[in-house]
Order: sequence, then C-alpha cells, then structure tokens
Amino acid sequence: MLRFNVLSNFKSSMLHYTPASLQLASIKREMSIDFVNKYKHPKIGDFSQVSPSLTNPYTTDPLLDRALINLLPKKYYHDVSSDLKCFGNRIVEEIDQLGRQAELEPPKLEQQDAWGNRVDNLIVSPAWYKLKEIAAEEGLISIGYDSKIDPKYRRIHQLSKLYLFGPSSGLVSCPLAMTDGAAKTIKELKLDEKYDELKYAYNRLVSRNGKEAWTSGQWMTEKKGGSDVGGGCDTYATEIGNGKYLLNGYKWFSSAIDADVCLTLARVVDKNGNAIKGSKGLSLFYLPIRNPKTKKLNGIQMVTLKDKLGTRQLPTAELLLDGVEAIRVSDEGRGIPSIANMLNVTRIHNAIASVSYMRRIISLARDYSTKREVFGRKLIDWPLHMATLSKLEVECRAGLLFILEAARLLGLQESGEATSLEIINLRLMTPVLKLYTGKKTVPLISEGLECFGGQGYIENTGLPSILRDAQVTPIWEGTTNVLSLDVLRVFSSKEDVLGAFEKHINNILTNTKNDELLEKCTEKIKNALEFLKIFFSNISKKNKISLMQVDRGAREIGMVIGKIYSGALLIQHASSTTRTDNDKVVAFRYCVENPIIDFDQSIFNSLRNDVDIKIVFENYSNVKSKI
Repeated sequence: MLRFNVLSNFKSSMLHYTPASLQLASIKREMSIDFVNKYKHPKIGDFSQVSPSLTNPYTTDPLLDRALINLLPKKYYHDVSSDLKCFGNRIVEEIDQLGRQAELEPPKLEQQDAWGNRVDNLIVSPAWYKLKEIAAEEGLISIGYDSKIDPKYRRIHQLSKLYLFGPSSGLVSCPLAMTDGAAKTIKELKLDEKYDELKYAYNRLVSRNGKEAWTSGQWMTEKKGGSDVGGGCDTYATEIGNGKYLLNGYKWFSSAIDADVCLTLARVVDKNGNAIKGSKGLSLFYLPIRNPKTKKLNGIQMVTLKDKLGTRQLPTAELLLDGVEAIRVSDEGRGIPSIANMLNVTRIHNAIASVSYMRRIISLARDYSTKREVFGRKLIDWPLHMATLSKLEVECRAGLLFILEAARLLGLQESGEATSLEIINLRLMTPVLKLYTGKKTVPLISEGLECFGGQGYIENTGLPSILRDAQVTPIWEGTTNVLSLDVLRVFSSKEDVLGAFEKHINNILTNTKNDELLEKCTEKIKNALEFLKIFFSNISKKNKISLMQVDRGAREIGMVIGKIYSGALLIQHASSTTRTDNDKVVAFRYCVENPIIDFDQSIFNSLRNDVDIKIVFENYSNVKSKI
C-alpha cells in the first residue's frame, strides 16, 4: 500500500508541480494511518465480568461469631473476637495472595549439583516460608498450648483461627496439623520431661517467633500400606546406645518434608536381627530432619517429589531412610497407642480443612451472585440459584458447629475437667467428624464451582484449586471406609459407647426452645437414636448374627452418627441467646427435610457379599474372594 501511494504521488507530480516537503508530508500521513490500523488492539467488546471478592472471613461468616459467644466466657470472647477480626483482615490483605503464590510456584527437588554431588536441595516458593512465619506469629499452634489461657477455651480460639486460615494458607495448614499433633504427643506422653531434645523441640514447635518456630513431619505411609500401619511398616531400628537408634526403611508418602523434626514408626531389631511383625512390633521414634551440627540431611535421601492431583503447594516426597539417627520415645511395641494422640489431633485438623473449604466456596459464590447477571437478572434474583446456595449453607453450618464441638471437648480433656461421658464421646466423634466432613466437602465444593459457570473450571481464577485441594480430605488420615471401621472399633470397647452417645445428645437437646419447628427436629434426632439402639441390639442377637454383617454398612453408621451429632448442635444453637430466625429454619432443613436415615437395613445382609463380587467383576476375570 505504501508503494502504491508513492507511485501515485510520483505520477501526480508529473502533471502538477508539488513541493518536495508536501510530498513527504503526504507519505508520512499515509504511513501513520496505515500502521495505526495495522497494529490496533483487538476489539473484545465493552463488557468484563466483575470477579468475586474475598472479604474478611470472620466478620462475614454468618455463624462463627455467634457460636463463639455461646462457647466462651465474655472475658475470653472479646479477646478472641478482636484477634479473629484482625486476622481476617490480614488474610484478605496479605495471606491469601501468598497462598496463591505458593500454588503457582510448586516445590522442586534438585537432587544433584552441577558437579554430580548428591545435594537433595528442596526448592519451595518464598511465599511458603513467609506463610509458615505468619502462622507462628499468629499463634496458630501456640494458642493451643498457651499456659496463660484457660485450657478449656484455648482450643476453641485456635481451631477457629485455623478455620479462617485454611483456604488461604497455601497448604501450610498441613504441616501445622502435624506440628500440633507432635506437640500434643510430646505433652500427653510427657516426653519433654524425659528427654532434653524433646523439651527443646517442644518449645520450638509452639514458638510465636516466626524465625525460630519449627514444624514437624509425620512419616507413617510405606509401600505396603497407608492406613494399615501395622501390616505395612517395613522400617527397622537398630540400637546404637544411649537410647538412640539408626532407622532404615522407605517412606512412600511423606508430606511437608521441609519440616525440622519428625515422629515416625519403626520395628526394633533385636540382637539376632529379628523384629516383631504386626502392630505389636511398632515403636515410636523422634528424629531431627537434619544433623544439628552439619545441617545436612540426617541419613535421609529425597527420592522424588509426588505429582499430586491437588495440594501442589505442599512438598510431598518418597524418602529413603539410610541410617537415620533417632530416639525411641515409646516403650517397645507401644508405637500405635503412642501415636494415637497425634492422629486424633490431625483428624480434627482435617475436618477443619474440609469445612473451611466449604465456607470459602460458598462465600465467593455468594458474593458472585450479586455481580453476575444472566437472562436479564442477577443470580441473586433467581430463586433456583438461591435455593442451591442455601442447601450448601445449611451443610456448612452443620460442619462448623461440629468442629467447634470437637474443640470444646478437646479443651475439656486437656484441662482435666472432662467427664467420663465427654471422654467417650470425644473418642467416638473424632473419626466420625473426620469421615463426615471429608465426605461432605468434595460434592459441596463441586456444586459450588457450578455457581460460577465456566469460570469455575478455569485455573487462573483460583477456583479449581479449592476442589483439587479439598479432595485430599476424605483420603488423608484414613479414607471413609477406614474411619468407619474405626468407629465400629470404638463401639466394640467394654464401655457402653452407644449409651454414652445417646445421653450426650440428650444433654445437648436439654434446653431446646419451645418451638414447633425445633420440636420436629428433635423428634427426628431421637428417632434416629432409637434406630441405632435397635440396630445394634439386632446385630448382637445370635439368631441375627449370621445374616447381619455390621462392617458392610460401617460408613452408613458413621454418617448417621455424624448427622445426629450435627443436627443436635444445630438445634442447640437455634435455641441459644444468639439465635436468629434463620437458625431454626436451618435446623429444620437439616434434620427434617433431609432424611437422617437414608439407607435400607438390607445393605448389612451378608448374603449380598457374593453378589457384590459378581457385579464388580462381571466380564473382568475369573477371580476368587476370601469374603
């Protein structure tokens, strides 16, 4: 085009004399117009969708503040509320961006340097380290052990803060769970009184100094088994004197490998080179990740980082233990009972993660409903959309009250003021809480993503990572089936667990407000309790035992207990002094509109075992089961 214009101007000059300066000006104008048109920004229209906004997760939570008023004395409530409000602001202004950065900068493993030397250099995002510092500064572990706070209430404060932190934490919430579990184990077993190393470690684990605070790992999973620790552990400990051992083994799935210390299980090898098989052969060991003097890895090789569906911010690896120096901190063969303290705490943390992810997706979807317009109306103006969100909200509120109840009972246990009834119910509720919230969170968040349409499927919105990260909660610390069998083990103890559970639920319902809706809710809860009593009575009868196989429906039993517990807590809250009119509606929808018993007892019939196998393996191969 430029060439044509030049020739055109040249021909014109043959007929009419035009000064050279004017000719150049004409060419420049043509060039200017041409290149502007050629390199214009693409026209994409005038509309851009306003994104959902994260607001202070404490002040905008519809339930948490009012629940804390009911749970805490006034002198504690004001301090806790003020702290959570400030922390909520910090989440919006600083922490959430760091969590996103950690997601976008996943860990890497540099096994060798340029000269072929084994270095096992773990590279994580600077945001990961900053989040760990913030966690210490904010007391996310130390609050739970602060001697200045009444132990009955400090867990309520701590776990509420973790609930706010979780979705923005960049998965630092995972090492915090294990750190809390390690601190709990040290205190419960009084290891800080027996070992100088453990006393020093405990003080670092609960420190508020972001530069000095430690985190702990928890290495249990091996190639042979995850939850089957007794059958799967293939790590061996050889005594070298002074209460110290060398560990050799292979840890298959080890999270937060940038931790400072670790608790792990191993089998002690006797002088003849023999070790006891099964759970009775396991002992608990404490080890520093790095040699305190050389700062090099303590006999550990990082074999590879795990490529996971979610929790990509979190460095998880396969580890070779080749002469790791460790201290045995339990009696020989008492590893499983000793580690129980850690597992109970980490399971509660798992439940916090589940419910916090629920709350985050609902909060963002709620905000988005005020900004997104479809078919001539904003989403908030569509009854179907509001009905969908309200169902999610009901489930989330039930989960929040459930984890706060766990915090309350844990505080009573640690203060020494828990009754035998409360101790039994804490033992029962821990696996139930974990399995129930873990099973609820994934479908809820999946539904929540639909509230954003196609944007819910786009990675750089940050929304899909909520679902990917939440998917670990029904798996980590025991799958739903494993936890369900744990629930049955609690019922198989010598104590009257079912009677204790029934009495505890009735105590929760004692002060139910005289209201038609709440009376219907209470009736449903008591009917479900009666069902459990009849069910357990039937399976204990000799004429029924041949056909009734309780473990076939163990997860249904666990879920029913979770529904009963959560429903009772919703009724209790709807009868409290902080109730709103919405609270009794939430309780009614949870307890009455959705069935608490949603299965047929025929699922427990052992005659179905053979049919199940035939259905699963139809047209697969000729296999035989030992069922």
